[in-house]
Amino acid sequence: MKSIRGESLFGYVNVILLSLLSISTIVPFIHIIAKSLSSETYLLAKEIWLWPKGFNFASYEYVLSYKQFYISFWNSLVITVVGTAVSMAVTILAAFPLSRRQFPLKRGLMLFFVITMFFSGGLIPTYLVVKQLGLLNTLWSIMLPLALAPFNLILVRNFFLSLPEALEESAIMDGASNIRVLTWIYLPLSIPTIATISMFYAVGYWNSFFQAMMYITDRGLMPLQVFLMQIVTNAKTGDMTTGDILSELTPESTTAAAIICVVFPILCVYPFIQKYFVKGVMLGAVKG
Repeated sequence: MKSIRGESLFGYVNVILLSLLSISTIVPFIHIIAKSLSSETYLLAKEIWLWPKGFNFASYEYVLSYKQFYISFWNSLVITVVGTAVSMAVTILAAFPLSRRQFPLKRGLMLFFVITMFFSGGLIPTYLVVKQLGLLNTLWSIMLPLALAPFNLILVRNFFLSLPEALEESAIMDGASNIRVLTWIYLPLSIPTIATISMFYAVGYWNSFFQAMMYITDRGLMPLQVFLMQIVTNAKTGDMTTGDILSELTPESTTAAAIICVVFPILCVYPFIQKYFVKGVMLGAVKG
């Protein structure tokens, strides 16, 4: 009886804590939306909390009035889609041999991957490598240096290790090659893990900012995050030349609108992937 009461109490406390945690993440987002839709008078008076006042879309009109916005949006979309595809291909092709129990070099190679989680080559050596490879002022300069995340590799490898050996053995007895074992058996069983890791990579590429600042100077290749950073900078310095809507703008509302423009596209993907998150991460964490 005490055990049942203890479990019930734990359940209630757990629900309360998770609800408070959810509210703490949602409220700031709602506050930013309210600021992006409010007029200058109420923003300057600091009267905006969770509901917009003096409702208007001036800040969004300002951000979306630039042709460069759509060019940068396309660049970010290409970086995200192509980068995620490349990263997943590299991750899967690296995780599969490292999960083979008969592969003699797996321990040494895994050690190299784990070391990179704690130590990097440094900013200047990385820049020199990208430059020597001729990747400067190309979208590949953002995608290739981020192509493999060791943590994601470990999750995929651990999931492969958790699959029954009998599946592979029966396929090999039927004459299947390693590539066929991977594509016909492992990948179809790995949909939750692949979906979860793909989302991790996609969010990383969509938010990639520092790499673009280092490697890209051509405005035609500028990703969305760098462009919106310039928009926010212009707003804060008063360099906003957009005609009639200028009088309704403040740096706060423009910054808020820029944040929403960055977050909204990737946020739309979450509902389709969210159901795989817990299952995918847990499956990838079964074995070490």
